[in-house]
Amino acid sequence: MEFSKRYFKYLDYWIIFIIFSLGIFSYLGILSAKPDSSFALKQIIWYGIGFFVLIVMLLIDYEVLIHFTYVLYGIGLFLLLVLLFVAGKTKGITGWFEFGSVKFQPSELMKIITIITLANYLNKRGERPFERFVDLYPIFLIVGAPLLLILLQPDLGTALVFISLTLSMMLVYGVKFRHFAILGGIGSLGILVLAFLYNFKQDIFFKIIEEYQWHRLTSFIDPSSDPLGSGYQVTQSLIAVGSGMLKGVGLHQGRQGRYNWVPEAHTDFIFSVLSEELGFIGSSLLVLLFFLLIYRVVRIGIESKDRFGTYVAAGIVGMWVFTIFENIGMTISIMPITGIPLPFVSYGGSSVLANFISAGLILNIGMRRKTLMFDS
Repeated sequence: MEFSKRYFKYLDYWIIFIIFSLGIFSYLGILSAKPDSSFALKQIIWYGIGFFVLIVMLLIDYEVLIHFTYVLYGIGLFLLLVLLFVAGKTKGITGWFEFGSVKFQPSELMKIITIITLANYLNKRGERPFERFVDLYPIFLIVGAPLLLILLQPDLGTALVFISLTLSMMLVYGVKFRHFAILGGIGSLGILVLAFLYNFKQDIFFKIIEEYQWHRLTSFIDPSSDPLGSGYQVTQSLIAVGSGMLKGVGLHQGRQGRYNWVPEAHTDFIFSVLSEELGFIGSSLLVLLFFLLIYRVVRIGIESKDRFGTYVAAGIVGMWVFTIFENIGMTISIMPITGIPLPFVSYGGSSVLANFISAGLILNIGMRRKTLMFDS
């Protein structure tokens, strides 16, 4: 079709190249962390499914999603609600539906649905400013419903991703600085309340904050306080990253991940495995790929033919930037452990597919960007 050829002429092949490169890092990291398992092969399969989904996403004009926004939003909320009642706990979280050996995490899909729903609302609102803080209530309702259900799992890491993508979209819309200041004040007040409860009402405090979440925070502040307990994971991760030095110890030669000294080395802590084996040079290349990915997405958002596309791009940027920073940060102990996977690199079907859907959306927006309006 001539129509398709005209659009595919503007496909951002850099993004596809970056994702393919991240896939190579993913395969190498998983194979090193789990050499005697089928995780690496399964990740290749998920990548194959992901690329198929990405191609399907390219064939559908992203504006079609506007007509299904609230249907998708309702389905997403329904899945999160059902999850609380029927799913068992994994690592202390009720976050997955299990179908035999396959797990599905609805919150990964709900991130994208929330971005689309919020982008649709902001687009329909036009350029009218939010004069009063209370005028922001539709945003709080759209994001608050899935956020609450995710906190009930409880999955604080994913909840923080929702907050990040929301703030990013609000910033691009042009929400006044004083409204952000009020949100910051509310967040600070919440921290003070939690501090009061911890000091004077610990029974209430540990009903709000799970004990494992508290241990993660204390191990972040001082990993050496419990190096064989709550601080074990980050301590071993730091050893892995430090062992890599400049050039790394070589592929499949790392000890920390290969011998399971770093727990969850193929998922949340895959960056530490790659850092040990590829060194500072290899890990810097990985970070550079992420930087280029974000740059391309920002560029597409700026060149979008409409504000809906711009808001979607802003949400995906907010989601990816926070996720990348938090994941890498927790492996080198500059951020607390939250269990957030590294996009396109950590093992996990739900995460891989959600990121491919996000990439498909971005590429779709880029194919139909402003320059097409001048084509004859």
